[in-house]
Amino acid sequence: MKENALLKRLEGMEARFEEVATLIADPAVLADQPRYVKLTREYKHLQTLVDATHRYRTMLDDIDTAHSMLNDDDNDMRSLARETLDTANAALPALEQEIKLLLIPEDPEDAKNVVLEIRGGTGGDEAALFAGDLARMYTRYCQNRGWTVQMSSCTEGAAGGFKEVIFSITGQGAYGTLKYESGVHRVQRVPATETQGRVHTSAASVAVLPEAEPFDVQINEGEIKWDTFRSSGAGGQNVNKVNSGVRLRYMWTNPVSGEQQEILIECTETRDQPKNKERALARLRTFIYDHEHQKYVDDIASRRKTLVSTGDRSAKIRTYNYPQGRITDHRIGYTIYNLPAFMDGDIQDCIDHLAVAENAEKLKQAEL
Repeated sequence: MKENALLKRLEGMEARFEEVATLIADPAVLADQPRYVKLTREYKHLQTLVDATHRYRTMLDDIDTAHSMLNDDDNDMRSLARETLDTANAALPALEQEIKLLLIPEDPEDAKNVVLEIRGGTGGDEAALFAGDLARMYTRYCQNRGWTVQMSSCTEGAAGGFKEVIFSITGQGAYGTLKYESGVHRVQRVPATETQGRVHTSAASVAVLPEAEPFDVQINEGEIKWDTFRSSGAGGQNVNKVNSGVRLRYMWTNPVSGEQQEILIECTETRDQPKNKERALARLRTFIYDHEHQKYVDDIASRRKTLVSTGDRSAKIRTYNYPQGRITDHRIGYTIYNLPAFMDGDIQDCIDHLAVAENAEKLKQAEL
């Protein structure tokens, strides 16, 4: 893209930034929460783009000034001009790349919180143990980023780990970061139950879903049937003595098939019944949102033409090889040999490589 064409496009973005700034101060917009939230997110993104535009203009001005100084009679001024040109010309391509990426429309889901589901797959007890290892890995990663992680529900495996576990993750840009983790994760290692030292292959599936906000889906709360019950499990002064657990039943019509199905959700996470109801409702909204927006997800995946972050939960995305201490992400051919640190939550480098690969794909398609 030529510089003048890029600047012309940036002028349009600056005009939109001023327009959005005016809109979010409008009392009518403030009263319309869905619209206000959408515009606030757009404003934040445009602010980053406008800041980059200011830097870009300054750099182009510096280059023009340096070119004019090359004809100066003063040797020192000509030397300074050459240094300025060398520095600016070296930095210009990276800044243009940054701006081109910012000009690509953001996925509106990226800023949302996350519902993370991990399920043991093929491999029996070993798969459940591996699902538990993945749960610990993501928990540590999120905690290191300062995000809040809450377990919503779980079914433990007979030998440990989890047959299924669901987390709610709250943090800035959580979905945009973790969306790359959806898919089948495969592990190769000697199980604790193996007596002959043979390496087994097991798997667990990970689904990263954007948490639905109250206005993303329409739910008739009057049609929800609630049951309460005493939570099972160890500990607590009242966890087994009062009806703090809640069970939600809701009849939902699938917009694609037209069929009705009953959604059943239980929540025993806290000792406070109202909080459990609130979290059960959040999970109901996310379930419906995920299913009603599947067409959107499929459309995005087909346009990206890449497996980096399609959200395909059946695709084998990564292998964890314990005998070799190796992790391989099959989507981008990424391999490292720091498995212990990786399983302890040090996964940012892999996510960064996935983000770079996706951005490169976006730039290709934007330039077609």
